[in-house]
Amino acid sequence: MKRTFLGEFEEVVLLVLAACADDAYGVVIWEQLQQQTGRSITISAVHATLYRLEEKGYLSSQLGGATSERGGRRKRFFALTALGSKALLEIQAMRQQLWEAIPNGKLQLIGQ
Repeated sequence: MKRTFLGEFEEVVLLVLAACADDAYGVVIWEQLQQQTGRSITISAVHATLYRLEEKGYLSSQLGGATSERGGRRKRFFALTALGSKALLEIQAMRQQLWEAIPNGKLQLIGQ
């Protein structure tokens, strides 16, 4: 079976999007990424990653309606695809296997 390999940032973006109650757009995803990771992230890095994940088939997107608050511009809403869901589940299973392979006490801090 072919495994899914994503970069750490791509994985975190997919996880944040999966955690959103509804389809989300770039700014919401960007805000959640910063809140959840404690990192300072540029909005352009988020958009580039979203478009790359869409090209890979892990996300789909659609344009919403234009709003006056955005000067008539439309928001692009992103949603996880079946392939994206499958990728996240495969990554979760792989990580769980790796965690379970660590012998008891191996991660204990020295001197404690």
